[in-house]
Amino acid sequence: MNATDRTPADLLSSALAADPGRPLVTFYDDATGERVELSVATFANWVAKTANLLQDELSVEPGDRVTLLLPAHWQTAVWLLACASVGVVADVGGDASAADVVVSGPEPESLDAARACSGPRVALALRPLGGRFPQPPEGFADYAVEVPGQGDRFEPYAPVDPEEPALIVAGREFSGAEVVERARAEAPDLGLTGPGSRILSGLPYDTWEGLNAGLYAPLATGGSVVLCRNLDRLGADALDKRVESERVTVIAR
Repeated sequence: MNATDRTPADLLSSALAADPGRPLVTFYDDATGERVELSVATFANWVAKTANLLQDELSVEPGDRVTLLLPAHWQTAVWLLACASVGVVADVGGDASAADVVVSGPEPESLDAARACSGPRVALALRPLGGRFPQPPEGFADYAVEVPGQGDRFEPYAPVDPEEPALIVAGREFSGAEVVERARAEAPDLGLTGPGSRILSGLPYDTWEGLNAGLYAPLATGGSVVLCRNLDRLGADALDKRVESERVTVIAR
């Protein structure tokens, strides 16, 4: 990655320029058997489409707050980088009533909490291959319906300031520059030593540690992540096989 990268969106741009075809996020859900692998280019395309949705359809502006009521999932990672691309604050698991936009998973408790938002509400079915809801929740736009028609390239209307708030998780606020700096500084402790490092993370996304292991640190070091939801359902032998087949170099759980 480039030393001049100051925001998570900069990290993604550098990864795209360096090697667009390499894997970036490989996602498993051990409750459903789902596996999906996204290259840097595919992931960046989802980010661009989602950022265009935020900026053009949902009319967010730098400094607005987008509350993410989502689990550790590849689509959550997309939303985090889309927020960084636009310059809005991604509030992970935050209070929907304080949000300009809320994004919810399909769980009834998340949808109920999201209804406290008076602004636009988006729901993710979190189905394999980014599938739609059979019936979208009332009062929510279906992400899988809205995002495909968005543009494949994204340009923010205003430059993103690295020193402005970019992320809130577990009550802690980070600027974009702080996310990048901490991700780089903490990567060696996670065992991420540079390009080719591949971390398997079963950590949830509701803490900095989970977000860093499951997204930011591998992105900051030119590595990749095998992001596992419901990893506790996987037996030890099956985990060993996954580590071998996915060429994992370090585990965070």
